Parts: sequence; C-alpha cells; structure tokens
Amino acid sequence: MVRPPLPPLDTRIDRFDLTVGTAAEFLRSAWEELREVSFEIGDMPPAADRDGIPRWAVLADQKRIILYRVPIERLSRLHRNDDLHRRMMIEGAVFRAAAQYLGKDPWDLGPERFRYF
Repeated sequence: MVRPPLPPLDTRIDRFDLTVGTAAEFLRSAWEELREVSFEIGDMPPAADRDGIPRWAVLADQKRIILYRVPIERLSRLHRNDDLHRRMMIEGAVFRAAAQYLGKDPWDLGPERFRYF
C-alpha cells in the first residue's frame, strides 16, 4: 500500500522565518551597511522595559538585529487578519529595526520600491 503524499509542513514559525529572511536579503542588497549584519529571530525578549515589550533589539556594536517573533505576531494589531497583512506586518518590523540600526527613517530604506508616480 502506498500512502498519499503529505502536504509540506507550513507552520506560522516557518512563514515568519521566510518573511524575515526575504526582507533582510532585500535590505542587504540595497544597503551596503547591512551586508555584514546578522538578522536573527528570537521567541521573546529577555525582559520588558518601561516602554513595553520590545519587538526587536538592535546591537550595532555586534552587528546584530534580533527580531522577537511572539511580540511581533501577538501584540501587533492588524486591520485585516490574513496572510498578506501578517506578512506586511513582519516586513514592517524588519524595516523599522534596520532603520533603527542605520539611523534612518524606514521609508528611506526602499525608496524605489514605493515610487508609483
């Protein structure tokens, strides 16, 4: 007997990792300052600070950006809860963390990507 093929595993964690990876690769290709930066994923930050629970940590001296999956997924408010808007929310967190690392506005990181006129 032969079993039918099983669908590929596609978990929320896998989708988060893929979204962070593709956004990080876009940013690395656009900004030379980010080529040596390590984009890492953590589940939760070590502790909350007085501003709340951080979504990411920027460690410029170590060339690391750590994105915390649980706060990004659970504490962000989506106006439409679907795959596209969840992906855009994750990409937005990657862009904001990279912008903090570079000391720039997130909209400045991909200017050609957002010009439609």
